[in-house]
Amino acid sequence: MTDTPKTKAHKRVNDILLGPLERPALQWLAAHMPGWVTPDTLTVIGIIGAVMVFGGYWLSCIDRNFLWLVNLGFMINWFGDSLDGTLARHRDVQRPTYGFFVDHTVDALSEVLIFLGLGLSPYVRFEVACLALIGYLLMSILVYVRTYSEGVFKISYAKLGPTEMRLMAMIANTFIYFVGNPVLELPFGTVSVYDLFGMSIAAALGVAFVVSTIKQARKFAKLDPVKSPGGNGVDHGQ
Repeated sequence: MTDTPKTKAHKRVNDILLGPLERPALQWLAAHMPGWVTPDTLTVIGIIGAVMVFGGYWLSCIDRNFLWLVNLGFMINWFGDSLDGTLARHRDVQRPTYGFFVDHTVDALSEVLIFLGLGLSPYVRFEVACLALIGYLLMSILVYVRTYSEGVFKISYAKLGPTEMRLMAMIANTFIYFVGNPVLELPFGTVSVYDLFGMSIAAALGVAFVVSTIKQARKFAKLDPVKSPGGNGVDHGQ
């Protein structure tokens, strides 16, 4: 296959809680961005932010003050990751196939860095961070498959998207810095507050993936019904 029209002309859906604040801010930043800053430059800045998050979480084993480096990394990651596409659209320099491929492969790398860094911190067990990463990657896969299948790029579910996830992590980091990471005695064992937060995120992402997948499968089943016997059969993407 040499052409992927649905990724080239997809409908973007990003209906998030912070959208009324984020969208005008991104438009203003794009309009005032120096000419030497390109969408690719911003993509690299987003990766740098993710590396800062990874390093800050890991170094928080030595000193909790590195949590501020984590929060700064989240802001830089948001700046680069959210603004690269906005800048391309503002300047009308979109590169649909290249942009879609690079943006989302870089997103996957950033997600891995962020969650693995969290797992290497003293605040969340590594297996809990990995479960949250699995849930996030599953949702990412759902987004990309839906984009290809339906031409709809939907990155927000229940009014939550990557921006809200970053903000929640920053709030959790600030809470841990000032209050600590209290341990809770639950029926299934002893967990820290941050562990409980990570498990809740993992569970929420897992449920969202299953529910959304079933919902989309039912929708596609109506659009693509089973052919009657003697027909050409059903082609599952072969």
